[in-house]
Order: sequence, then C-alpha cells, then structure tokens
Amino acid sequence: MENDDRDRFSGLIEQAYQLGASGAAVIDTTQICVEDSLANLCRPPQCEDYGLSAGCPPHVSGPSGFRELLKGFERALVFKIDVPSESLFSSEYGDWFRLLHQMAAGMERSAVQAGFGASRAFAGGSCKRLFCADHAHCRVVGEGGECRHPESARPSMSGFGINASKLMEAAGWSLELCGEQTPGGTPMATICGLVLLG
Repeated sequence: MENDDRDRFSGLIEQAYQLGASGAAVIDTTQICVEDSLANLCRPPQCEDYGLSAGCPPHVSGPSGFRELLKGFERALVFKIDVPSESLFSSEYGDWFRLLHQMAAGMERSAVQAGFGASRAFAGGSCKRLFCADHAHCRVVGEGGECRHPESARPSMSGFGINASKLMEAAGWSLELCGEQTPGGTPMATICGLVLLG
C-alpha cells in the first residue's frame, strides 16, 4: 500500500469518527461476503419494504451485480454506530438508520474529495421508510423522476446480500444484537455501513 493511500485511508477513518461513528476501518474488498440467501430475505413476506424504493430489491442489481461491482474496487471503508438495543425496536429505529444513511453519504463525499472518485456508499434499511414515509411513492420508482434525498439516501446493503456480521468481523468488531452492555448496564447493538473506495 502506498504512503499516499495510507494517509488518505487514515483521513477517512478520522472523518468517520468526526461524523459520529463508533468505529471505522479500511478492509480489502475480498473480505466482503455476499450471500444470495441474505438478499432473498428482502422478498415478501419477509420484508414489507420490497419494491418500494430505488435502493431496495428488485430495483437494485442484487448479489450478482454487487459481485461484479466489487471487481472494480480493492479497498472499502466500513463504519459502525453502537446504539442501545431497545432503540432498534422502538420509534427511534428511524432516527438511527437515517443517521447511518447520512453518514454513509457523507463518507462517500469525503472519499471522492480524497481522490477516490468512483466511491459508492451503502447503508441499512429502506430509504423509502426512512426519508419518504410521508409520500405515497418513491419518486424514482413511481414516476421515473429524481430522488428526493440524493444527499442522504443510499442503497440498502441487504438487497445486495452483503453479510453485515462478516463485514464487521473483517473490520475487527463483533456484531452482538442485545449483547454487549455499557458500564451503566444498557444492552447495546451495532449497525454498520460500507463505502467502496475507488
């Protein structure tokens, strides 16, 4: 790895922390595990968001398309947010996942500014539910128009079959839903995002 790349990676990791990440790491894209079975969980009846947004199946290229996309990238930035477990099963769910999308979009912009002009970011959760719940339709899907929130909304990792557990293992973290606790005793969970650097 060139020294210039090391400096740029370090800068991006620092930027992720500044945006509010609990952790950030640069990994080889060969460590990204893509599984068809995970993308299949996005289909009805498992997921009520299927087909509602441009960032979710069937409007994304899925695992096969993502595997093809990966061929053009050698490194990726993985970042995480540690959150109270109970908040992911409450009305706060949307707040955390909107933050995840906004951080992914912000890191994508930072990567482009750092010289990784082809960078692509991915987050978790349906952008329709997170950003356009008050609208009957996703403008892209329903009207063939422009996204209402291009500065924030990013495609969902689930629809591409990206294994979040293995992604976080590659970054050196463990994915513990309702697992680890803060010193005060609050059970914590982790959500993560991904930026392909190219």
